[in-house]
Amino acid sequence: MNVFSSLTSPSSCPNLYHTPSYRSNATTAAAEISHVILRHYNHTGRLQNRTISNTQNHISITMAIFLFVSVFIILENLLVLVAVISHIRQSRRWVYVCIANITLSDLLTGAAYLLNICMSGNKTFYLTPALWLFREGMLFVALAASIFSLMLIAVERYTAMMKPLPQKPAKTTYYRIYGLVALCWVLALVIGFLPLLGWNCICSLDECSTLLPLYSKTYIFFSLFIFFLILLAIGVLYGAIYCHVHKSAQLGPQRSRKRSLALLKTVISIVGVFMLCWGPLFLLLLVDFFCTSRHCALLFSADYFISLAVLNSALNPVIYALGSSEMRKAIAELLCCCCLRAGLCHPDAFTSKDTSSTSESRRDSLRNSFNKVRNLTVASPPPTPSKPRRAPKKCRLSSTTSCLSVSSG
Repeated sequence: MNVFSSLTSPSSCPNLYHTPSYRSNATTAAAEISHVILRHYNHTGRLQNRTISNTQNHISITMAIFLFVSVFIILENLLVLVAVISHIRQSRRWVYVCIANITLSDLLTGAAYLLNICMSGNKTFYLTPALWLFREGMLFVALAASIFSLMLIAVERYTAMMKPLPQKPAKTTYYRIYGLVALCWVLALVIGFLPLLGWNCICSLDECSTLLPLYSKTYIFFSLFIFFLILLAIGVLYGAIYCHVHKSAQLGPQRSRKRSLALLKTVISIVGVFMLCWGPLFLLLLVDFFCTSRHCALLFSADYFISLAVLNSALNPVIYALGSSEMRKAIAELLCCCCLRAGLCHPDAFTSKDTSSTSESRRDSLRNSFNKVRNLTVASPPPTPSKPRRAPKKCRLSSTTSCLSVSSG
């Protein structure tokens, strides 16, 4: 942290911050207050109707709601992340690695928002500039990771559906996906922490943002431009995929076609909800770039725009559950296991479900056997065909059954 403190130090302009002229209270310790942050908040007008005293310990109703939402986002995405990771081991499909990556970025968004709430308010003026830039940079890292993850899914889906390549070994595919995921996070960390690395407006008050008083307006415009290009590319890719799926609707087996369409609808829903939630905040940041300090009243009420953007991280797991039956099954099995191991549910509660599913699978197998026999009689087979005996299928225990065995043992 000492390295980052040196990068954000106002040592090159001591005359700009040397006078602690913002004491609202005689009891405030001047040595603890960051006069750099105080000067930037006063210059951009964010200091109006605020106190810098650190003696207020009560939590408002709005802050309590925001805290509850952020904790809920963390727990919800943690549940989905564990379910997706357990499902990756069974299905071996690359798309679930990408969904796990988005879920991890949503989990980081909830954690960053919780950190932002706990370190905001009057505590803002007691942070060092490096710690303030780290607090805000966490949200930018989570945002960049989400956008890069959406781009990764769009590129991989386009490659798989539009330009299918020869079948490659599973290890090669997974190494490539994991390498791209690592690249997404490296780029997200670099873009999110560029202000902490020196691209800020310390010693340049006229270039400061109103929403983020220590951020340079040029950095905000740069980030918006990068995000806009990526989202535009995502839209073009999904538009091409959608047209391709409609043109080849009559080709291929219907079951795989339905699965591809369902998965395509899920990822398109994720992109659409992302734009609806983050779009207003993007527009507000664009207004911040073109507006001079203290001249746009809309910029002083940005909390609800940020809350709407963070809400996207709570909606993504709902989209996974509604759009994919496999995800619903994985989440339900994980909840059943947690419920049984915690002793909140009795194992007998799941016996009837397993029995009904077993009997239903038996009825399906009998129906398929009857259809095969009927087709054989209609097709006038040879006089005495010898039917090979079918090897009995080995019953594979589901996750719920394994949880039952663990709980009973």
